Amino acid sequence: MSTTTGEPSARATEVDRLLAQARAGFQRLRPAEAWAAAGRGAKIVDTRPEHQRRAAGEVPGAIVIERNHLEWRLDPTCESRIPEASSRHIQWIVICAEGYSSSLAAAALRELGLHNATDVVGGFDAWVEAGLPTVRPARPTGPRGPGE
Repeated sequence: MSTTTGEPSARATEVDRLLAQARAGFQRLRPAEAWAAAGRGAKIVDTRPEHQRRAAGEVPGAIVIERNHLEWRLDPTCESRIPEASSRHIQWIVICAEGYSSSLAAAALRELGLHNATDVVGGFDAWVEAGLPTVRPARPTGPRGPGE
């Protein structure tokens, strides 16, 4: 298990160690910091599956990309990228439900050379708890594909 600081405890599992290693490589953002960064041009990427977005809502303006397509959509050298993925210098802020898979995703993006990638501490649950804006479209926003 991880401690509240994100460091693995003495009884940590391998995934706890992997998560701590991933998080050690970058500065994570609290929800309010992520919202402020988006106001300055950072891109929030929601990797939650549709059923979670339908049940809990969405971050206004977030780009929805399913986790299994994330690296291909954000790599500026890839033919399957989205139009916003025009540079390695973009600040990508990944958000998931609780802030676990988003840490691993941000670490993977950093491995691709997207060194400004980070994630949201506590994920969408913390976003809602912080009272930040959410939307509930009649139909959840669909995932972005190449060229969309």
